[in-house]
Amino acid sequence: MSDNALSPAAELLGREILSCDAETGEVFVRFMARPDFFNRNGIVHGGFIAAMLDSVTGIAAAPRVPADSWVVTTRLDTRYLKTATAGPIFGRARAVESDERNVRIEGELTNEAGAVLATASAEMRILKRRA
Repeated sequence: MSDNALSPAAELLGREILSCDAETGEVFVRFMARPDFFNRNGIVHGGFIAAMLDSVTGIAAAPRVPADSWVVTTRLDTRYLKTATAGPIFGRARAVESDERNVRIEGELTNEAGAVLATASAEMRILKRRA
C-alpha cells in the first residue's frame, strides 16, 4: 500500500506504512512522535496516541471497503498501558469482523523495544461516496 497521498493528520503524525496485507487487512505502520506532542509531564499526550490508533485501524479497514465507499470511525475504545516519549511508535492493526455496513478493527501501538503502549478496538461505518 502506498502512502503517496498523506492527509494533513498523517503528515503531522509522521505516518509511514511499512506493510499491508490486503487479504487479512493487517497493517504495520510507523509514526514519529515529536516533543511538541508532549503534555505538561513530558510524555506524548493521550490524544496523539488515540489519533495514531485511529489512523492505523482506519488503514486496516480499507481492504473491506468497496471502491465507491469510505469509512468513518464511530467508536474508538482506547486502553493506555505505558507512557510514550519522542521517537518512533509502531502501530499494528487488523480487521476482525465486517459486514456490508461496519468493520471492527483491533490495534496496538508499541515502542522500539516492543513494549505495548496502548491498544484499541475500533468500529467503523462504511459510507457510500456522494456523486
